[in-house]
Amino acid sequence: MKTIIEPFRIKSVEPLRHTTREEREQLIKKAGYNLFLLEAKDVLIDLLTDSGTSAMSTEQWAAMMRGDESYAGSASFFRMQRVAQDLMGFRHVIPTHQGRAAERILFSVMCRPGQVVPNNTHFDTTRANIEFAGARAVDLPVAEAADTQARLPFKGNMDVAALEKLIETEGAHRIPLIMVTVTNNSGGGQPVSMRNLEAVRAVATRHRIPFYLDACRFAENAWLIREREAEYHNWAPREIARKMFSLADGCTFSAKKDAFANIGGMLCTNDDRLAAQETNLLILTEGFPTYGGLAGRDLEAIAVGLEEILDPDYLRYRIASTAYLGRHIADHGVPIVEPPGGHAIYIDAARMLPHIPRAQFPGQALAVELYRHAGIRSVEIGSVMFGAAARHELLRLAIPRRVYTQSHIDYVVEAILEVNANRQNIRGMRIVEEPPFLRHFSARFDWAG
Repeated sequence: MKTIIEPFRIKSVEPLRHTTREEREQLIKKAGYNLFLLEAKDVLIDLLTDSGTSAMSTEQWAAMMRGDESYAGSASFFRMQRVAQDLMGFRHVIPTHQGRAAERILFSVMCRPGQVVPNNTHFDTTRANIEFAGARAVDLPVAEAADTQARLPFKGNMDVAALEKLIETEGAHRIPLIMVTVTNNSGGGQPVSMRNLEAVRAVATRHRIPFYLDACRFAENAWLIREREAEYHNWAPREIARKMFSLADGCTFSAKKDAFANIGGMLCTNDDRLAAQETNLLILTEGFPTYGGLAGRDLEAIAVGLEEILDPDYLRYRIASTAYLGRHIADHGVPIVEPPGGHAIYIDAARMLPHIPRAQFPGQALAVELYRHAGIRSVEIGSVMFGAAARHELLRLAIPRRVYTQSHIDYVVEAILEVNANRQNIRGMRIVEEPPFLRHFSARFDWAG
């Protein structure tokens, strides 16, 4: 059958508040036209992020009741550690309060000023933490990723030839680690193939450079490998995920994505010396190594979530429901990053709004208009977020896991198509106030001109 049904039943509900167009006009103006600065109660459909916004299962809520809040030696940590090691295979599992804390610790320990960290495409906090450590973040996406309309299976891949050239130019001694983000969030949520991961692993081994995964959406990447890489069609998602992790020397992981948790993350490594340094910094800034800034109940939720995320029925639904949104707007003329990925649909705002120059942030302008029109919150992935490093001007519609039904998504489709029909009247924007780092979180805007 063609109908997509959610592979779960709803047991608890949260009311949504409808606002009028006039109310939303005032609310977004008060927020400096920055959707991060809106109050959640004033948002009808929240697609700002899939990070920490998932609905937890009955098993996760039940597990939280046994959370061991001991400061040291928490039983909840050891349960989480066993699940993570069974899946990922790394010797050391260091808990953190979220993924960016793992990034900060990793890059603080491994990076020095003047060094270079290559990635298929760094996301915002990854790039910021590398630069805060004095190193330089370099994006090496494959050439095919430049064409948002190309329907190719693995546009999230790293350009291996470009990686080889970077190592030759900079010298292996100036590259403390190679990183690959799965899926490639900044590149439109596109997956990375197993063949590409194996090729990057071979380069890293040859030059004796550690290889890390930014594994926030590893399960979705594993499912897309299963669907799009022929030799893995008959593999279980867990088997594919294990092979992905086996190619790496370590990983950073935000449990707020592919573990259904509302908070939490981890830093993993096979290097005993690095683990000792990272643990020392963890104690200084996050907490004791068996809680890492998390409550025991959060560790329990992560342990259960890491098991549930690899359920084939869930992953099949997750990828199909995301594609449902993407196809319904793309087939009616809205340019998206093709093909649809796992966690989000990305609208090519520059292509949709060619009358708005890049300097006037077409992605931000589209985000503001979508909220004004329908109360939908989304996020710009372009020059606001990445400045001169931005390769595209995108609007991301990130879908929280197990939260919205098909009727919610149908509402989003209708709203986007109505905005698209009126796109010539959307105006550009300018920044009037911004912080020195990660400006998209707190910058304030006004209309351009």
